[in-house]
Amino acid sequence: MTMLKVTIDGIKLEVPEGTTIIDAAKTANIKIPTLCKHPDLPPTAACGICVVKVQSMNKMLRACCTPVLDGMEIISNDAEIIEVRRNVLQLILSNHPNDCLKCYRSGSCELQEIASNFMITEQYFESVVKPVPKDDSSGIIVLHPEKCIKCGRCLQVCQDVQNVWALSFLERGIYTRFAPAGDIGDISLYDSPCVRCGQCGEHCPVGAIFIKDSSEQVWNALRDPDKICVAQIAPAVRAAIGESFGFDSGVILTGKLYAVLKRMGFKAIFDTNFGADLTVMEEASEFIERFAHNKRDLPLITTCCPSWVNYMEKSYPDMIEHFSSCKSPNQIVGVLSKTYYPRK
Repeated sequence: MTMLKVTIDGIKLEVPEGTTIIDAAKTANIKIPTLCKHPDLPPTAACGICVVKVQSMNKMLRACCTPVLDGMEIISNDAEIIEVRRNVLQLILSNHPNDCLKCYRSGSCELQEIASNFMITEQYFESVVKPVPKDDSSGIIVLHPEKCIKCGRCLQVCQDVQNVWALSFLERGIYTRFAPAGDIGDISLYDSPCVRCGQCGEHCPVGAIFIKDSSEQVWNALRDPDKICVAQIAPAVRAAIGESFGFDSGVILTGKLYAVLKRMGFKAIFDTNFGADLTVMEEASEFIERFAHNKRDLPLITTCCPSWVNYMEKSYPDMIEHFSSCKSPNQIVGVLSKTYYPRK
């Protein structure tokens, strides 16, 4: 492996050939701000906030997509760079709604955080936010195009990672916007190829895409003395929720999770694992019927995941006859939980 010598803010480093400036800076604990770069995705240099100076070059380069060269001397932070970054942020904010307190991502918004880091407290440019209606037609994923900062993360993950192609940039220049798209152009998310996987919302740095929040309905149900509320925990939840509370990634918090749900007012907590076991048994029985007794054609395709079923229905409808008739583990546990509390 070829190693390159590079200097960033006076700190001498050796990094492998092909390393970008922003990744080289991380090895020296130098943080270069960015809004469009995500570790899951290749860089697009869309936001322009990660600009740096390179000695011997009379221009600024975008650190997220520029590989280091041997002997390169880089300045990541000076008065001019800060001014450029602040101006870029001000331009982004001029095309972004000023309703942080009502936003789903308030407190976890990357734009909000970076604007605070640069101490932006006033709006220098005239607001040019154009009203675009929300799209909640899918029932699960909500699109709020007014808040889009054109970083392109949602398009990258939808098109290049998931290979679904449910989102696209439409129009040009100041009128550019992201929207659901299909063969006929601008359509609703419900009518698009979207399979409701949620990766677009996971990668959006602001509140332009988010998963529909049912928290208010849950709290209302918990406050209702005539309702018996039960919770269902999927295996991924107990291993992931700890990250939101300062635990290391992957720490299992089953006991703590059950305890807090009980304190919130849930009568019982069921585990999706049991539903998964029943799904395996049911699908195995169905496979035997097809394979050994020629009841129906093979292959047998699982129906455990609603997003997978949605994808198959939209992209490969000729394979629907091969679907298993079994419910998903979540549905099975949901049905079984009602047998414990049939009155409610």
